[in-house]
Amino acid sequence: MSTSATRSVVSELRARIARLRGRVAQERAALPFGVDAIDRVLPGGGLVRGALHELAGGGNGAVDGAAAALFAAGIAARASGKVLWCLTRPDLFAPALAQAGLAPGRVIYVECGDEKSLLACFEEGLRHPGLGAAVGEVARLSMTASRRLQLAAESSGVIGLAVRRWRRQTEAADFGMPTAATTRWRVSALPSAPLPVPGIGRPRWLLELIRSRAGESADFVVEACDDQGRLALPSDLADGQGAKDVGRRRASA
Repeated sequence: MSTSATRSVVSELRARIARLRGRVAQERAALPFGVDAIDRVLPGGGLVRGALHELAGGGNGAVDGAAAALFAAGIAARASGKVLWCLTRPDLFAPALAQAGLAPGRVIYVECGDEKSLLACFEEGLRHPGLGAAVGEVARLSMTASRRLQLAAESSGVIGLAVRRWRRQTEAADFGMPTAATTRWRVSALPSAPLPVPGIGRPRWLLELIRSRAGESADFVVEACDDQGRLALPSDLADGQGAKDVGRRRASA
């Protein structure tokens, strides 16, 4: 092969590599929350796409995982495309997901007979680049299983959300075991925002960012997802009162 031909081949290979790198960078772009106190703590300014993120309920909600499921729905609502939701218990309340911004027409539900089948469906969904997000409700998540899910998400650029659910409070200790998830969150319900008249205000959550790869852990008090999947700071914190509690760094993971 002549020198000019060799240079041409090398140039073409370099161009292909550059295109591939650009595609990977685009796929792994972050999905911001739109709340500066949260986004500035997360590397990349939001939840990394093409990665697995682990969510669980806190306090009395550790078993039912309702707050964690709504948190996942809000994230998925802001990711364009269909959402695959894998579950073993048919107790997901679609109108609640819609209130968190995730319209029923966007969700593909997969009801699995056991957790082994669920993990297989969850992994297969994460490999499909046409999805906006894939959600899996799991009780156990080993390092091996989470690593497979992480690699599947990396291959497609789809954001993966593992919602941890247990049948009894004692099983929640499994949440402390190491996994390959990029971030790990715990969501606890707080008293709703007070109103000047009788009624129920917007729900509030305590978001605990327990683990963040290449980042720091922190706690956030937020108002729950609205019908667009967006979180907000409570007005007293947004106005500066009690701002020291927003994005408070955790002493340990």
